[in-house]
Amino acid sequence: THSRSSLGESLYKSYPIETVGAAYAIKRENTDRVVICYFGEGAASEGDAHAGFNFAATLECPILFFCRNNGYAISTPTSEQYRGDGIAARGPGYGILSIRVDGNDVFAVYNATKEARRRAVAENQPFLIEAMTYRIGHHSTSDDSSAYRSVDEVNYWDKQDHPISRLRHYMLSRGWWDEEQEKTWRKQSRKRVSPAPQPRQVEESVFEIPHQHVPKELALVLHQLPQVRLVAALG
Repeated sequence: THSRSSLGESLYKSYPIETVGAAYAIKRENTDRVVICYFGEGAASEGDAHAGFNFAATLECPILFFCRNNGYAISTPTSEQYRGDGIAARGPGYGILSIRVDGNDVFAVYNATKEARRRAVAENQPFLIEAMTYRIGHHSTSDDSSAYRSVDEVNYWDKQDHPISRLRHYMLSRGWWDEEQEKTWRKQSRKRVSPAPQPRQVEESVFEIPHQHVPKELALVLHQLPQVRLVAALG
C-alpha cells in the first residue's frame, strides 16, 4: 500500500529487526522521519531485541525503542525476568542513548519521546526509552492474572497511580477540566462505543488499496464465525 502502516509481526519474533530495517531505509532516504518500536520488558529478553539494538547502533538508525515495563511478561514478574537495572541500563552497552521515565506521567512520556525523536533525527542515532508502568488488566483474554498476583496489588495501581486519574487530577487543579465537562464527555463516549462493531468491518480502513484476496477471506470468516467458540485456558 501507499499508506504508512505498522508491521504485524510480534516482537517475540523479529519485530526489532524489521523496524531497524525500516529505520535504515528512512536514513537512506534522508528525510526527517523516524521509526518507533513499542515492546514490553519481557520481549526485551528475546534474542531479536538484542540484535535489533546492536544493528540500530552500528548502522546509526533513526529509531526509538520504547519499552513499556509494566511489571509482568504475561505471568513472569520482573524479579524473574532480569537481575540487572531494568531495560534502560542495557542501552549504553550498545552505544544507545537511554532514559527511564515514569510511564504513568503523561507529560514525562511526551517530553521524553519528543526529545528522543529530535535527537534521532538530528544525529541519526537510536534512542531507548523505558517507561515504568503497570498492567492493570489481564495479559489477554486467555489470561487470568489473579493466578499470579493479588487483587490488592492491582487495586492499588488502579486507584492510586493510574495515568488517566493522575492526568485528570492535574487538569482539575489547573482549571482545564471540571465535573460538568467530564459528565458530558462520559455520556458522549458511552454513546460512541456502545454500538457493537459488525464483523464485516474488520477489514475497513486497513489497506489504502485492498488486496484481491481480502473479500474471499472475509467471506470465509463470516461463514465460520457462528461456529467459533472462545475458550480461556491458563497453563
